[in-house]
Amino acid sequence: MSKPEKNTLLVVDDTPENIDVLCGILGADYAIKIANGGQLALKIAAAQHPDLILLDVMMPEMDGYEVCRQIKENEATRHIPVIFVTALGEIKDEAQGFALGAADYIVKPVSPPIVRARVQAHLDLADQRRYLKHLVSERTGELERSNRQLEETHLVMLQQLGRAADYRDNETGKHVTRVGNFSRLLGLACGFMETRAEHLMYASMMHDIGKIGVPDHILLKPGKLTVEEFEIMKRHPEIGAGIIGEHDAEVMKMARKIALGHHEKWNGQGYPHGLSGADIPDVARIVAIADVFDALTCVRPYKQAWPVGKALELIEKEAGQHFDPELARLFLGMEAEVRRIAVEYSDADNVPQEENSGMYS
Repeated sequence: MSKPEKNTLLVVDDTPENIDVLCGILGADYAIKIANGGQLALKIAAAQHPDLILLDVMMPEMDGYEVCRQIKENEATRHIPVIFVTALGEIKDEAQGFALGAADYIVKPVSPPIVRARVQAHLDLADQRRYLKHLVSERTGELERSNRQLEETHLVMLQQLGRAADYRDNETGKHVTRVGNFSRLLGLACGFMETRAEHLMYASMMHDIGKIGVPDHILLKPGKLTVEEFEIMKRHPEIGAGIIGEHDAEVMKMARKIALGHHEKWNGQGYPHGLSGADIPDVARIVAIADVFDALTCVRPYKQAWPVGKALELIEKEAGQHFDPELARLFLGMEAEVRRIAVEYSDADNVPQEENSGMYS
């Protein structure tokens, strides 16, 4: 069985006799590197990363305090424990050394048992710090993996529940896919980072989950709703927010804001709370445009599908009334991408018309 590798110590002193004393005390138990000046000490520390440095203070050209300062400023060497070994025994001298990041302070003339005990104690502490750092890194990695898995579960759940709500509404499930893609596109256009835009895509798929709580005779009615029926229909945003509930995950918080706010209007005439302007969450304002556009261009029990150009005209007309005017402008400026999504995720019996109005290109 091979012997365990010895820890490496760097002894820094401009006086050979002092170096000899420390080597005599420590040489049997440790591998010793020697530097007779500050510049050489810094080079050895950076290149060989000793486990601990024993550093004299009073040296020509660069004193020990400056050597310690540079060691602690260097990302590659700041972890190395530094023990000052010096004839300067005043409290202010020790305070200066500790302020620079030194681990300990031994006053000359040195006592061999104290030197050995201090060196081993700080090597043990360094080992413990490395182990704890490794443990934290390992646990952090496990936590990040768990968080990713949880987020993926949330995203799948949002997608599946959104599709379930669509099926409840006699949709094919592609409505929420189109709304999700329109929302992601608009989110990116208004400055969302890719991750937030991706979350928006999935969160938007839950926008109408509250319709699960609306009776079939109202939800599937082919004609216009009565005033009483519409009041019941207007409850679905709050029902949806209740179904989603309160969560710490950002994507779930986003889904709740969307479910609750996507029927609010820029002018304050929407529901359920009559919010207006920037009081409406930005994600809800985005989904409001995506949802209305898709509803207009698809067949519903009470209407035929509108051509894409006509639907875009309505978005333009309602900018500043129903919709955030800046978001509406951005949406109209992406007509080609909007058309592509509408066609790519179209229902088999409801492919959008491909006429080009030429108004928004």
